[in-house]
Amino acid sequence: MRIGVPTEIKNNENRVAMTPAGVVHLIRNNHEVFIQKGAGLGSGFTDAEYVEAGAKLVDTAEEAWNMDMVMKVKEPVESEYKHFSEGLILFTYLHLAPEPELTKALIEKKVVSIAYETVQLENRSLPLLAPMSEVAGRMSAQIGAQFLEKTKGGKGILLAGVPGVKRGKVTIIGGGQAGTNAAKIAVGLGADVTIIDLSAERLRQLDDIFGNQV
Repeated sequence: MRIGVPTEIKNNENRVAMTPAGVVHLIRNNHEVFIQKGAGLGSGFTDAEYVEAGAKLVDTAEEAWNMDMVMKVKEPVESEYKHFSEGLILFTYLHLAPEPELTKALIEKKVVSIAYETVQLENRSLPLLAPMSEVAGRMSAQIGAQFLEKTKGGKGILLAGVPGVKRGKVTIIGGGQAGTNAAKIAVGLGADVTIIDLSAERLRQLDDIFGNQV
């Protein structure tokens, strides 16, 4: 199979869908991998590393999309719809619920779309969504703490507090992967953390994890 990896063009998206190590694995399984020049730079991977791993470089997005399968990180933006073709396999995070135009374009062009976030193991876990949720949860606490600072328009609250000053409060809605990881960072910063979840069983699990820290 010919697999293409185009450069991500969504605003502020610097990741790449495949590492050089991934290229090696696919080539060992008799696939050809084509990387758009510069696609990995935002993630710290040079074109030379991809070539050394066995990939072939292409100059344009058109070339990277003209494959049997295309691997991306984020859902295609409108300017990429023109690359859709019947039978193309698209493997990426899609999040189609808020994207009716993208959904329509994929259906009209008969693209075989596999969304990372829907891939399940036998135990119904979501192995490709979980890492994203972990990162998002941890970053949310970090960024939230920044926006409490006066310089960012906040009230000048330090989550950890200082002697004689109350620590900040963090309320997390949902105790899933993202919420749990947000709590880990908030607790680590010394905040007063509350998690709200509809599942009593999940709250018991969180109590086992955090004890009286939450």
